Amino acid sequence: MTATALPATPVRPGGTRPYAGTVTLLRFALRRDRVLIPVWIAVIALMVLSMPNTLESLYGTPAARADLMRQMAANASLRAMVGPVLDDSLGALTAWRTGVYAGVLAGVLSLLVVVRHTRDEEESGRQELLSSGAVGRRAPLTAALLTAAVANGVLALLITAGLARLGAAGAAAFGLAVGGTGLVVAGSAAVAAQLTESARLARGLTAAVLGAAFALRAAGDASGASGSSVPAWLSPLGWLENVRAFAGERWWVLLLFAAAVPLQAVAAYALAGRRDSGLSFLPTRPGPATGRLGTAGALAWRLQRGAVLGWSAALLAAGAVYGAVSTGAAGLVKDNARAREIFERMGGRSGVDDALLSSLTGMLGLVVALYVVQSVLRLSAEESSGRAEPVLAAAVGRLRWAAGHLVIAFGGAALLLLLTGLGFAAGRRGDTGPVLAACLVQIPAVWVVGGIAVLLHGVLPRGAAAAWGAAGAVLLLGWVGPALDAPRLLLDLSPFAHLPRLPGAPMHWRPVLTLTAVAAALVCTGLAALRRRDLAG
Repeated sequence: MTATALPATPVRPGGTRPYAGTVTLLRFALRRDRVLIPVWIAVIALMVLSMPNTLESLYGTPAARADLMRQMAANASLRAMVGPVLDDSLGALTAWRTGVYAGVLAGVLSLLVVVRHTRDEEESGRQELLSSGAVGRRAPLTAALLTAAVANGVLALLITAGLARLGAAGAAAFGLAVGGTGLVVAGSAAVAAQLTESARLARGLTAAVLGAAFALRAAGDASGASGSSVPAWLSPLGWLENVRAFAGERWWVLLLFAAAVPLQAVAAYALAGRRDSGLSFLPTRPGPATGRLGTAGALAWRLQRGAVLGWSAALLAAGAVYGAVSTGAAGLVKDNARAREIFERMGGRSGVDDALLSSLTGMLGLVVALYVVQSVLRLSAEESSGRAEPVLAAAVGRLRWAAGHLVIAFGGAALLLLLTGLGFAAGRRGDTGPVLAACLVQIPAVWVVGGIAVLLHGVLPRGAAAAWGAAGAVLLLGWVGPALDAPRLLLDLSPFAHLPRLPGAPMHWRPVLTLTAVAAALVCTGLAALRRRDLAG
């Protein structure tokens, strides 16, 4: 009796287990983001945990805190910027002062992480390679969401532990609300990664959703001092406020986060199951690179124009809001010696109004530094995805190809600061010259951060994402350092610390020219390294 061999049944890669390989991909993602995630978590956590000591020195008595509540209730512009004050306890003031911005930064971290490990991987071709092995269809998306969950979970734990001395219940509510906001944005990024064909569009779409959430929250807070208006309830940032940490916690509001995140995940999985790898539901228009796309610079503009226009609109609006707020905010600190000291440390000792204006323009300058890093790292995305190689195979040199993107990165940063200044002037209804100068003087420092990104791309193409760590460190030194009274030696590590404190201080050209020269040297060194190395891919 002879045995008959049965025909082998073909098995799709990953078998029938859609989540096969998730743990391995999660470990890989955490290893890749071992710089990005810790730096962003440190920035957000230190911003929150440094605030109680600062507020205690500013408003150390119940009378001072009650007076702050009265002034905030009467100032719609300030409520639109930072939200309403819901209680006069130190914990409630901490949640008020940091809640909105901690939620926004947690959202930015989440969208960077999720898009990087979903659509970025598909663009580069690595996802297709992984899927040919024992990796389930849903494993990459699951690993990306779990990476964002780990990041937001660690952030929530740090905030809870750091604020526990102010009240365990309030600290837990605030930590969970900030982490929940980040997870909601992560879910939005997961959906956007399925809808769009490129990581650039996925980031832009998610950033637009986050901007809309901020606008809804701001409109709701401006209309009333309770934070419970209808527009605020339509925004996850409004949910964060309405948890009312340290002000009679509303634990049931956390259920909104708990419901939104799974719903978004289900939508993302459903969309991912209905498309092939590399495809999308909103494909870009195909066509030859002719006419206006016939040069490397024109192609770079076509790839980055959406980001430039989005950042321009956002910073013009932010400048207008901050300009309108700057006049009313000065009145809150004129009689507070500690507050004046902090603003003078950030903006110079030329009077409260000028110091406040200088610190606000400096804060938006730090935000523009994030744009220049994003724009420069477009070079890395084009190179790692393999799209740069066909361009360079034609009559286009590496320097010419890189120059197209760098002109948009560095020129776009100057444009954004110009628009920020115009927004400030519109918000203040005058003082165009001084506020424009205060914004434009930030350009050399922003260019230094961009130069670091160019250097990393040229020397360490696979580690160019470390430029986000440099940008986060600069952001941390600029936003948190003065409030913590950090040593001057530490603050001087930021290029922004060496700029003239306009509009009140005299203009000194030496630091401006020195920073410009440093930025040029970093760019030249990075481009020289780019010419000598092999393409990454």
